[in-house]
Amino acid sequence: MADSIMSKAATMEIPINSNGDTGTLTEDDSLEQDLQQVMVSGPNLNETSIVSGGYGGPAGGIIPTSSIKGPAVRFNPEYLDRRRGPASGPVSLQPVDWPITQTRTQCTKQMFSEKFGRGSRTVDLELEAQIDVLRDTKSKYESILRLATALITHFQNMVQTQQALGDTFTDLSQKSPELQVCWTDAPAPLPYQLSMSNGNVSLQDEFGYNAETQKLLCKNGEALLGAINFFVSSVNTLVNKTMEDTLLTIKLYENARLEFDAYRSDLEELSLGPRDAAATVRIEMAQQDYHVHREKYERLRSDVTIKLKFLEENKVKVMHKQLLLFHNAISAYFAGNQQQLEQTLIQFNVKLKPPGSDKPSWLEEQ
Repeated sequence: MADSIMSKAATMEIPINSNGDTGTLTEDDSLEQDLQQVMVSGPNLNETSIVSGGYGGPAGGIIPTSSIKGPAVRFNPEYLDRRRGPASGPVSLQPVDWPITQTRTQCTKQMFSEKFGRGSRTVDLELEAQIDVLRDTKSKYESILRLATALITHFQNMVQTQQALGDTFTDLSQKSPELQVCWTDAPAPLPYQLSMSNGNVSLQDEFGYNAETQKLLCKNGEALLGAINFFVSSVNTLVNKTMEDTLLTIKLYENARLEFDAYRSDLEELSLGPRDAAATVRIEMAQQDYHVHREKYERLRSDVTIKLKFLEENKVKVMHKQLLLFHNAISAYFAGNQQQLEQTLIQFNVKLKPPGSDKPSWLEEQ
């Protein structure tokens, strides 16, 4: 049967049109029968169970969780890989290499068995809890990054407005002449104190004072922006590099767990069958695959455990420093303590970019 499927798969092509609709097929019935005959093997466990700690050991290592019954999903190891050509070309069925096909078939069978409640999976409850905490923490830290980035955008707009306002005050200060005012004829006191000397009113000095104030606020604002940018950069490295690297290892671990459970279930199924010569050979090969994937699973589980430990230590160290920087810089700025703000930047080695460094050069603008 397998030979007939492989020969038919090697020559069969299903033409499709440009929008993805299939054309008229002359072998629809035979193809459906062949695919149905491909799905002839699979686990037939009576209940869903979780293997906790044991690797295919006695029944004591299996914790039953439900008794959902239904049709078993079965797949034949003779797997055919669909390889699609260009969007306008045909879809051809071609055989793939047996080791890759076998692993893919075993994992697919295991995944469907777990999904439909007819398989068992290995679970490290403590490790799974730590992984869930990491994913939740990463999501919350990403929210901090979004909010801090929004704060930078809004605050930078305010600093730029203060810079423009200070420049305008400076320009008016240079162009405002003194006015002669007779104060005895003034009907009422002015709402604010003007610079007065011998009956002269000078807006030049007042514009100058306001220009200096806005420039000082702008300078302090740039220092605060430098601190917040340093905070965002450090948290971004923690989230999108350190945590992401650990999550990549976790993904490899989860794939290894699925492969291990697939070969474990296959070994258990073969062990329950007849013990003739051919079955004995298959059991020995299944045992070899089982031990190989068990070692891979345990190695990646150990890697995940170690990375989670170091990640937690690194996270505490980085966030303690960055939260202290963020608090001190914000407090100093809004308290108007310029000296404390500068000391905070020095303490945490925050280096400010020179003005205009973010602007492209005149060559880049051409």
